[in-house]
Amino acid sequence: MSFPLLARDLVKSYGERRVLDGVSLTAAPGRRIGLVGENGAGKSTLLRLLAGHEQPDTGEVTRPDDLGFLHQEPPFDLDDTLDEIVDHALAELRAAESRLAELTEAMTRDPDDTTVQADYAELLEWAQIHDLWDADHRARLVLDGLGLGGLDRHRRARTLSGGQRARLAIAALLLRQPRALLLDEPTNHLDEPALLFLQQHLSKLPGVVVLASHDRVFLDAVCTDIVDLDPTADGITRYGGTFSDYLDAKRAERARWEQRYAEEQAELARLRHSVDVTARNVSHHAPRGNTSKLAYDYKGARVDKQISRRVRNAQQRLDELTRDQVRKPPQPLRFAAELTSGTTTGDVVVQVRAASIDHRLHIDELDLAGDGRILVTGPNGAGKSTLLRLLAGHLPPDSGTVQRRRGLRVGLLEQDVVFPDPARTPRRVYEAATAGRPRVPALGELGLIAPRDLDRPVGALSVGQRRRLALAALIADPPHVLLLDEPTNHLSLTLAGELEDALRTAPGAVVVASHDRWLRRRWDGPALALDSGHIAA
Repeated sequence: MSFPLLARDLVKSYGERRVLDGVSLTAAPGRRIGLVGENGAGKSTLLRLLAGHEQPDTGEVTRPDDLGFLHQEPPFDLDDTLDEIVDHALAELRAAESRLAELTEAMTRDPDDTTVQADYAELLEWAQIHDLWDADHRARLVLDGLGLGGLDRHRRARTLSGGQRARLAIAALLLRQPRALLLDEPTNHLDEPALLFLQQHLSKLPGVVVLASHDRVFLDAVCTDIVDLDPTADGITRYGGTFSDYLDAKRAERARWEQRYAEEQAELARLRHSVDVTARNVSHHAPRGNTSKLAYDYKGARVDKQISRRVRNAQQRLDELTRDQVRKPPQPLRFAAELTSGTTTGDVVVQVRAASIDHRLHIDELDLAGDGRILVTGPNGAGKSTLLRLLAGHLPPDSGTVQRRRGLRVGLLEQDVVFPDPARTPRRVYEAATAGRPRVPALGELGLIAPRDLDRPVGALSVGQRRRLALAALIADPPHVLLLDEPTNHLSLTLAGELEDALRTAPGAVVVASHDRWLRRRWDGPALALDSGHIAA
């Protein structure tokens, strides 16, 4: 029998910071739920609570006993061989197969033993759910699909690369095929064939899958539901459908939230005015004229009652709406400035001819126009980062030439951002980087660093926050040419989408090196494929 994974009213804090506040989740067999949200929204925390690796401050989790969790530490001993790791992953299936044989023999001896019959029926269902009789074939498919099939089966795990160990950890979980599978960034260290295999494999699993991933194509291909841990008007929200469906629903939801907030604020302003002015704006203080004093006093008393009723009704409505009003939609981090400064012409601004660098890269010919767009792709080690540094002038070519137009400003966002003084705050780093530049927007106006992080030490920031700070310093005085090395790495899905929108409208030249499949699929400009340091057609 298959059981759902249930979480009720989970609350989790670290110190004074509350990460999860009343989160509930129901994951039924056959559902594949993707967790999304800003970095720090609590995706990894929720997975650890669901797995039982951490306990909530309040709330409860009901989980199947048969649960697998992919996280930072590999689920095997590094001294184990590949064969031993596979055998261990299949051990429960082997034991179930042996036990089924024993129960079959017991039923043959005593066909009327109802206890044996019940045990057999229960174990048979378990075996069918776990695809017991296809385990060896599945093991070969999984290892091949994850790029591990060609490895020596007697090789020890510690001799494998970090990427190979990560893929082996995924393989060990898939071979077990647990009823509930929890995956934290499973696409890290996977190449394109392995990604496609994992997408297809997860989509066929009969059990529960809950995962967190920055790979938008992966989420779109695998998930039947998306749970957004970022706040909305109604709190944490679950969306049925793919990641693309979620994006459509999110845009519509945000528009409704903003409209509702604006209407309520207008109503609050009207009610306040009514309480203060309109409800008291009656004519009982006008001159009495020919009306008798008695009649005037009577009419005045009636008007006073009307005033009291109007004021009371308006105040009551004001109090109710003030108490129950929808909160203001949080301002998302966004690119509030141009990424580049346009040049006066679309003429060539960077020209490369027969340039080579230390056998890592060779470019026969490359021209970049002032409003050009180039996407650079290729496997790790093909020279993508080297090409960007060559274009930026950070690496001179060993041979050949790189010419840049006189006065050209080039900005490069590298993958590894290091600030020399980790105690400095983003505000101070930004001020130093933009000193002397006219009309520079304040860091908070760019929408790249949250207000709460402006005065934290940069050494305490996440990798993504440091990259956003470096990008802020670049676009404070937008360059003519912007070079971005894996720009969506360590960015939230929302901010990655904002970046892509900004790149499409940037007036200057943009060169992007990226593995991001979502970005690559939506790129509508020229692309250069580097193959072992050479441009491939």
